[in-house]
Amino acid sequence: MSTLPPRAGRHCHNAINPLHSTVYFSPGLGKELGELGIDDSNAAYFAARSAAMGAVGPGTVTATFYNFNHDLVARHLPAVWSVASPQAVLDARLRAADTTLRRLLGEEIIASPELAEAAELALRAAQGCTRHARPLYAAHADLPVPKEPHLAYWHAGALLREHRGDGHLAALMTAGLDPLEALVSHTATGKGMNPRWVLATRGWQRDDWDAACERLRGRGLLDAEGELTEAGVALRAELEEATDRMDAAPYEHLGAEGVERLTELARGFLFTAASAGAFPDDLMGKG
Repeated sequence: MSTLPPRAGRHCHNAINPLHSTVYFSPGLGKELGELGIDDSNAAYFAARSAAMGAVGPGTVTATFYNFNHDLVARHLPAVWSVASPQAVLDARLRAADTTLRRLLGEEIIASPELAEAAELALRAAQGCTRHARPLYAAHADLPVPKEPHLAYWHAGALLREHRGDGHLAALMTAGLDPLEALVSHTATGKGMNPRWVLATRGWQRDDWDAACERLRGRGLLDAEGELTEAGVALRAELEEATDRMDAAPYEHLGAEGVERLTELARGFLFTAASAGAFPDDLMGKG
């Protein structure tokens, strides 16, 4: 029996994860990896997010990232590891996180007791995570915790993000949604990535997107206008509920009071970062 209010863990995650993700939209990551010789933005993303697993090949990344076209992944992996080692990429990613957070939050917040408190709470939550059947989380859990509070908070965000993400992939598989069907149905909720961003970053073509829409219509999940049907809304809701159940442990470990406080702090940091232009204006929406 959960001791937390309904969806408290999800709300907390939804406040922490976007700030963690800002590094992947930041020019700082491209600069740091460009100095290592990784100039392609797709190669940079694959390397930065998978480096914790070591010099993995395209199969591992396609499996653990789920919604990328394997051909795009194979275009860059394992070749990127001949340019820079995983450890060099991890070091560059942390430097990019440092410059990104300083730019978006400002030095006053970076040095604040509130950010140090959030880091402590997020790391305590992460102590409740489990490694089994969670490859991206488990790889990041083997990394050292940075000493600086803002980087410790960012690191904890990686742990909580990948822990929930690994569980979410299991829910997608159970629901019978393939990688592009998962993207299409998420975008149809109005909370997912704009189709233009999906096609530009995930390696799919418009024909692939349209074919996924047809498959979802065939299952009664999408209507002729591309909106979710009642069954589609129900499926997406159950996906999130299933993910919540598989991701409950860290927030149960932290406890209701800690989750409430961490969510409050995280929302404040996220608002500041978003106001500073952390995300592209056209990133989200149905297009």
